[in-house]
Amino acid sequence: MNTDMNLFIEALKARTPGEKEFHQAVEEVVETVWDFYNSNPRYKKAKILERMVEPERVVMFRVPWVNDRGEVEINRGYRVEFNSAIGPYKGGLRFHPSVTLSILKFLGFEQTFKNSLTTLPMGGGKGGSDFSPKGKSDNEIMRFCQSFMTELYRHIGPNTDVPAGDIGVGGREIGYLFGQYKRLRNEFTGVLTGKGIEWGGSLIRPEATGFGAVYFAQHMLQKMGEDIAGQTFSVSGFGNVAWGAILKINELGGKVVTLSGPDGYIYDPEGITGEKVDYLLELRATNNDIVEPYAEEFGVEFFPGKKPWEVKVDVALPCATENELNLEDAKALLANGCKLVAEVSNMGCTADAAFLLTEKIAFGPGKAVNAGGVAVSGLEMSQNSMRYNWTREEVDHRLKLIMKDIHDACVKFGTVDGKTNYIKGANVGGFVKVAEAMLAQGVV
Repeated sequence: MNTDMNLFIEALKARTPGEKEFHQAVEEVVETVWDFYNSNPRYKKAKILERMVEPERVVMFRVPWVNDRGEVEINRGYRVEFNSAIGPYKGGLRFHPSVTLSILKFLGFEQTFKNSLTTLPMGGGKGGSDFSPKGKSDNEIMRFCQSFMTELYRHIGPNTDVPAGDIGVGGREIGYLFGQYKRLRNEFTGVLTGKGIEWGGSLIRPEATGFGAVYFAQHMLQKMGEDIAGQTFSVSGFGNVAWGAILKINELGGKVVTLSGPDGYIYDPEGITGEKVDYLLELRATNNDIVEPYAEEFGVEFFPGKKPWEVKVDVALPCATENELNLEDAKALLANGCKLVAEVSNMGCTADAAFLLTEKIAFGPGKAVNAGGVAVSGLEMSQNSMRYNWTREEVDHRLKLIMKDIHDACVKFGTVDGKTNYIKGANVGGFVKVAEAMLAQGVV
């Protein structure tokens, strides 16, 4: 590793001890943009990179609420407002016991580059709580969301910070959060995205991350002289993201043969289509996160405690959570002839897995691949500003164009001697726009 770059990373780690997810995200970006950064004296003089790795603001707060037994419970809430150089902070809220400041800083940092790549005017942010909606009643979730928003509302707004959903925050939670914001501010504005279509939401938002990821993978395959039709896919998870990806893969002629949960994975060699896709919606509604019932329902194999990356496929799409695909998984995919891996989850691969896959096959990083979700959130903001709704076809068309622009940027900034390093292309492409905006706005 370059000595100066190593000193930069070690200094960051010393200032932020214990934040391993954040360190991993920064290290990946710094390693790929360092030469570009050092070749631009204007960036170095203004210390753009040093400023970029520091959030503009971190808000942490107590969230007290009362459960159905009348007992007081206390959670911790966060909002990391990372960078607003190109627009208001934009990024999801995550409600999950694993939520820590490190995870939200990693997600907010990644979001800055992801939002830049979309070409839409959105900065980067992320937030959430260590609260788990799992096993809670609707009333408990409503009381928690109202308490959470009672603190958060003073820090957000349609021109300041526009949160969205993430793990544990779906349409129900967005509805409760929006209702409390409206009540406190006495105004109806597009302050949250992922809203219901009847009150300011956008069509295809639930499917958008999965749709966009498949469009990006399609461009990666086309660059290789291939297409989605006839390819087999392994998909992890079975939430909104995996569901959207499966719908679009089926539409474009591919075949998905796996799904997974914390209990293991299913292998369906006939493909997950038709009523099987509809069953996913029922399975998600049970709120228990397990996929074994799918195997029982359709008579396919279930592999308890295992991950789907041991299955022989053409394309792998990790859609569940960070670091879900490790080095051994990457080796198994390569041994089975996998030709493309695209991270649909944020930082879905460990650093060593991503490095190996980039060396051997086409590998798409999450900040580019999964940008479709936030892209349609940006389109929802535009529709809210106009007080107008586009059709499903219009939104899908705009999403398709945005994903092509993101792929084009990755190729432009990441191609050397005919080979495209998508990690470098995404990081440098996202970095340039933010860096130029920061330069123009002075030392702030």
